[in-house]
Amino acid sequence: MLVTFVWSAPWLFQGKISHQIRARLNKDLRAHVQFSGLEISLFRHFPKVSIALDNLQVTCVGEFQDDTLLTAKRFTVSCDMKSLISGDSIRARSIAFDEPRFHARINKYGHCNWDIVKSEMYPNEINDSSIRTIRWEIQNYAIHSGYLDYRDERRDMHIEVLNLEHEGKGNFSSEQFTLNTKTTAEAVRVDYNGTIPYRVTVKSGINMAFRVDNRNHTWSFNTDQISFNDLKLHAEGFFQWITEGNYNMNIRFKVPSTKFKDFLSLMPSVYQKDFTSIETNGQVNFNGFIKGKYDEKHFPAYHANLYVLNGYFKYPDLPTPVEHINLGIQVDNPDGISDHLMVNVSDAHAVMNKDTLDLHFLAKNLKSKPFIDMALVGHLDLANISKGIKLEPGTRLTGLLNSDIHAKGIVPGKEISKKDNFQSWGNAELSNFSWFSNKYPGGITLEKFLMTFTSRDVLIKELKGEYLATHIDATGSMNNLFDFALGNQPLNASIDVKADELNLREWIKTGHDQSASAQINTSLIVPDNIDLTLHAEAGKLHFDNLDLQNLSGKLIVANEAIQLISVKANGMDGEIILDGTYSTLESRENPDIALVYDVKGLDVQKTFFAFNTVRKIMPVAKFIAGNINAHMTLNGKLHEDMTTDLQTLYGEGTVELVSGSMKDFGPLDKLSQSLEVKELKDIPLSNTKADFTFKSGKVVVSPFVARAKDIEMEIGGTHGFDQSLEYAVNLSVLRSQLGSKGSMFVKHVVEQAADKGIPVKLKDAVSMNVKMSGTINSPDVRTDMDALVDKASNDLNKEVSDFVNAKLDSAKQELKHPQSPPGKQLYVQTAYKSKTNTKPKKTSVTDRKKTTHKTLKKKHKKPVRHYSTSLKKGKSTASNSH
Repeated sequence: MLVTFVWSAPWLFQGKISHQIRARLNKDLRAHVQFSGLEISLFRHFPKVSIALDNLQVTCVGEFQDDTLLTAKRFTVSCDMKSLISGDSIRARSIAFDEPRFHARINKYGHCNWDIVKSEMYPNEINDSSIRTIRWEIQNYAIHSGYLDYRDERRDMHIEVLNLEHEGKGNFSSEQFTLNTKTTAEAVRVDYNGTIPYRVTVKSGINMAFRVDNRNHTWSFNTDQISFNDLKLHAEGFFQWITEGNYNMNIRFKVPSTKFKDFLSLMPSVYQKDFTSIETNGQVNFNGFIKGKYDEKHFPAYHANLYVLNGYFKYPDLPTPVEHINLGIQVDNPDGISDHLMVNVSDAHAVMNKDTLDLHFLAKNLKSKPFIDMALVGHLDLANISKGIKLEPGTRLTGLLNSDIHAKGIVPGKEISKKDNFQSWGNAELSNFSWFSNKYPGGITLEKFLMTFTSRDVLIKELKGEYLATHIDATGSMNNLFDFALGNQPLNASIDVKADELNLREWIKTGHDQSASAQINTSLIVPDNIDLTLHAEAGKLHFDNLDLQNLSGKLIVANEAIQLISVKANGMDGEIILDGTYSTLESRENPDIALVYDVKGLDVQKTFFAFNTVRKIMPVAKFIAGNINAHMTLNGKLHEDMTTDLQTLYGEGTVELVSGSMKDFGPLDKLSQSLEVKELKDIPLSNTKADFTFKSGKVVVSPFVARAKDIEMEIGGTHGFDQSLEYAVNLSVLRSQLGSKGSMFVKHVVEQAADKGIPVKLKDAVSMNVKMSGTINSPDVRTDMDALVDKASNDLNKEVSDFVNAKLDSAKQELKHPQSPPGKQLYVQTAYKSKTNTKPKKTSVTDRKKTTHKTLKKKHKKPVRHYSTSLKKGKSTASNSH
């Protein structure tokens, strides 16, 4: 019975255990922790009980809100069965991660996203005594098929570890113990963009025993079981944890082997190409140290020496060896202060098929007063590179490089000082250059690229080449090339460039998979280290449906933005002037745009089909033929594929249709059919001007006047980017232009008004209000005849008033000077005849005065209406026909 209970206890308490784990995680961590399921097993780590959390995910809160810190297919903890079932705490003995993905971040303020363990109880947090503690008495741990992504924004460092396997064994609950670890990684990629940038990718393995002293948080080691590709490394020293983000260390390293081949394995392009069969010779010495504190304000001191003597390598299936390789590099920083770094390449020499290159380079005081002493001298036929080094399949490289450049002194910054005494001279020329690869099948070709170095700047004397079928011709100057190369300032340059034909979409796609099955478009990233003024001319430009000719203008690339200044072009039968900004400063995935357009004489149809934005802002342009002048400001964002994020757009503008017509526009076609006014089907729109604004997917068009023969329309309203309509049209049309349906409809309205006691007398022109809603393709058109009744009755009242006043004046004259036979009464007949009164009513002079007074009072009184009409709904035959 006891055995049965012990065996079944984990399952009997599974719900309680799940609750305890969730409660403990929420209590101890400042993060959202989720897992899809919990499994308890006695077999995996018998006699201990294992608890496995499936699909674990840890998401940050606060400063790193929604940043995923960790995901794992499975996280397993083994613990003592007795402590799991009863007691105040659960004693955890081992942990393991299966397929974890760690995403570690240090932001520009020095804060790390893995600092999620609560140090104390938060305000308003209830101390639940029923939640059991977990005692981490770890004796072994493991990571299987792991991935690590580490980014340090302060130092612009990125490290990736792929397919990480790591195991460790030791008694962590002891004050002193030995931790035996074993680590392998398929690839470790280091990308550092600091003062001396470097990038390296290596396969690594580390077997190391740490002597752990928990009293002072020190880990000491001494091992020669560290490997990077084929290079073995000996390391010894200690690493000490002081506080979070504050460490102390003293580590020394050296390579026990002196074989040049082992060092050569660190070059990925060499190591990955038949490295085992390569023939090598030469000797290498590599050693150094790193010592001191590491925190937000300090970096350890470090020193490294690398010497290569008479290096040589040759692939068995390639004709040319790379030989006489001599290299001497010293990197020294005595206190970790970045300005105290010194880099000295005392010698760099190589020979390939009798072509030689020689380099020496010294740099120090890189932040305060950068001093350099450098020279690059040599001649190299680039075609020989593929004869001595294996390149990527499909890569072709040709060209001649001749270099004789020198520089020495304190590098001038933004302002050149006479005291700096900086000297630079020489030329670098690249001719008949071409480079093609499978990733860039279009390749790059340079007929000639000539640079001249002076103490003030570097001149681009000549650049002629072709890129993505675009022929380029450029000249210009780079004003701070050395300061830029040392990482102190963005490259300041001014270049004049001419191009014959440019396909902008191809340029944007460059750098991504361009195979037929994977056309991937991403936004154009503006570099943050460029301060470039570009005076550009191009014969033709293509971008999707847009084709422009004779482009010219000024572009300023700075602060991660491209500013367009007076960019002019011909296209779509007109002229375009464009000013604006494209910026990836705030977001590289969703660039910001701010543009001002001025266009003259553009063909409406060509403009409509060339710009997706125009199709959304002015959908009616699809039904207009003619030419326009326009001014428009536009602000918003782009998607990652460089298409417009329509919901972010806002702006305003004015558009003038110089000449043209509107035809086959659904709402007006429907109105034309309803009233049988054929002139509404094809409306001439010469010299028609309208103002508009747009925001949040809606366009507001201010009322404007359009005329079609004798028809006058005042049009205004809103439409959406989704093609929805909300427009009002005040329409004035001659009755003679109305068809039978329209005439019957108007007659029915007049009769309804008369029955209500509203006198209406129609003139030749009929006024009406038209409401358009629905969508452009499925419009809902309704006619409100209030305008007709208002105008007709007001006109009639005025006419009656004028007529009566005239008759009164005439009667007064006759009373003074009688000309009529005695006893004949005077009377007045209005133009309006009621259906109920068929004979004129005779009145006395006194009655006429009273009637006239009442009429004048009624003139200012708005008639009461008790009717509405619709082109879609009505009880009369005329309205039903609509």
